[in-house]
Amino acid sequence: MVLIVCMFAECRFAVHAETEEKDKDVTLAPYFFIQDGDPSVDSFPLKGTEVETNINGTIAETYVTQTYENEGERPLSASYVFPASTKVSVHGMTMQIGDQKITAVIKEKEEAKADFEEAKTEGKSASLLEEKRSNVFTMDVANIMPGDTVSIELHYTELLETSEGTCQFVFPTVVGPRYGGGMDEAEAEEGSWIASPYLPEGVSPDSAYDITVSLSTGVPISDLVCKTHETDVEWKKNSEARITLKDAEDFAGDRDYILEYQMTGEEVGSGLILYEGEEENYFLLTVQPPKRYEPDEILPREYLFVLDVSGSMNGYPLDTAKGLIRNMVGGLRSTDCFNLFLFSDIVSEMSLESVEATEDNMQCALDLIDQQEGGGGTELALALKDALQTPAKKGVSRNVVVITDGYIWDEDEVFELIKDTSGGETSFFSFGIGSSVNRSLMEGIAGAGMGEAFVVTEEEEAEATAERFRTYIEAPLLTDIQVSFDGFDAYEVGPSNLPTLFAQKPVVLLGKWRGEPEGSICIRGKTGAENYEERVQVSDAVPSEDKEAIRYLWARKKVEELTSYGFASVDDQTKEEITTIGLSHSMLTPYTSFVAVLDTVRNPQGESAEVDQPSPLPQGVSGLSVGGYLVGTEPEEAMLFGMMVLILAAGFLNRRKRKRSL
Repeated sequence: MVLIVCMFAECRFAVHAETEEKDKDVTLAPYFFIQDGDPSVDSFPLKGTEVETNINGTIAETYVTQTYENEGERPLSASYVFPASTKVSVHGMTMQIGDQKITAVIKEKEEAKADFEEAKTEGKSASLLEEKRSNVFTMDVANIMPGDTVSIELHYTELLETSEGTCQFVFPTVVGPRYGGGMDEAEAEEGSWIASPYLPEGVSPDSAYDITVSLSTGVPISDLVCKTHETDVEWKKNSEARITLKDAEDFAGDRDYILEYQMTGEEVGSGLILYEGEEENYFLLTVQPPKRYEPDEILPREYLFVLDVSGSMNGYPLDTAKGLIRNMVGGLRSTDCFNLFLFSDIVSEMSLESVEATEDNMQCALDLIDQQEGGGGTELALALKDALQTPAKKGVSRNVVVITDGYIWDEDEVFELIKDTSGGETSFFSFGIGSSVNRSLMEGIAGAGMGEAFVVTEEEEAEATAERFRTYIEAPLLTDIQVSFDGFDAYEVGPSNLPTLFAQKPVVLLGKWRGEPEGSICIRGKTGAENYEERVQVSDAVPSEDKEAIRYLWARKKVEELTSYGFASVDDQTKEEITTIGLSHSMLTPYTSFVAVLDTVRNPQGESAEVDQPSPLPQGVSGLSVGGYLVGTEPEEAMLFGMMVLILAAGFLNRRKRKRSL
């Protein structure tokens, strides 16, 4: 059952509405998991999650083990949704039931699915891991017998990002609820994972969640902090530390785990790593950017602020977003202009065109956002379309600023819209608000829109983040970036197009090489009006056989480029290329999956009860994001209320509205 609460923002000005209808629209939404009845029947609780991460410099290798137990009296088959970083390369999976352990194999997606379904029908225990988004995965397990304890271990690698001298490791623990209105039938089938259960607001699962990080940098660590979780740090030396959670009773699985550290020393500059494989060689190049220049003249700019006021933003996320936009709007210069778009199921537009950044206009914008409380769905694509219809001003640089938690389904539609619009005078910047934002959407908006992504987890960060945004946009570090190879036989290098560098973070290239490791790699660009050049001698790097992680990092980057941040435009040839990469690198992709099957027939009848594992709501996310749950009511009461609301709201289902001020 899907429960819907439609909440409409007040508007002080004239209103008109437009609707877009889709044939055979389907609305999917997550729902609340209500525990009742006999707990001995069909009970398959998560007993614990253990995360072990080893970070060497800026390369992280992670093992995640989730343990479940069938406490019921019947064979069970279960499915659950879980997240990971957007940059991970998942290249290993094992399943253990009792004393039987099997290593999963990578197969083409449909073949893996068929193997799993066949094993399920035959009564064999099996598991299937699929990628739904670059940061969202599903796990299905079949024929788990009464009393079985099942452990699934995943192994993945990622390259951490360094910005402003700080390296950040992010481990997402929960997938936020996604809005899935207006799907067609094909989309609804592929996106069925978003109709997954959640525990009610404020309820945590009765399971342990442990995260341990072993950090080794090779150079002294000048700063180490985890703002999201209370931790203990055991220092082995000034370049090595072991970080553990302080309080096991404080549930860690409802928000991103974010660990930040800084390194000192000259060794942290540009560098080249060469890996010699059995069949192919790979390289990783890191080039530090120049210092930020002070522009002689700051050009006038237009800012189109697109602010999410949907149900999932209710409360702390929207309060944080208000503080952020208040700082951004308040910092505009007299030569700037702006417009404001508030969206949920509907889009409220401040003005027919961008207005000057006067005190009165800025106060009008602040008054509008202060009225918002959060409610309804999340029609981001419609909001962007409306924003981009704003008449452009000549000689003014246009910047679209999206502020949201990113809990949407139609990411591909958003990316396609941005890619068709970006370039020239339009750049897109994203601000993720909340404890477990959809970083795939945030990074995709910035990547497709040649801009920068920001994540704000606390309201206190709003002012500093707004100031950082203003600095970035007024004085980019490096533009017109070009890469050339002189005497070094490099190929399949990515990213193929390097965007403008706004933040103080290195240029990173991943590629393959053949022949002798000689010659040089040159990075050129412009910093302000000055030319910039950095040349790295290949012969200074010694090829190694123990840097296999670079192989997986290259494969992840290649797939990312081929998918162009979304799956909508992938043709058959590209799909085949991605599949080949996944199979040859034993790596999870949108078109390759891991499957593990125990050969023993353990459930001769072949029948099992189906269980959908519930997730906790992300910390700070309102119950309004899931089925219109009302704070302060019992789940059963909320369901009854929702049924009445559903009848009243039937005429609004799958209708997209637009509301304009002025």
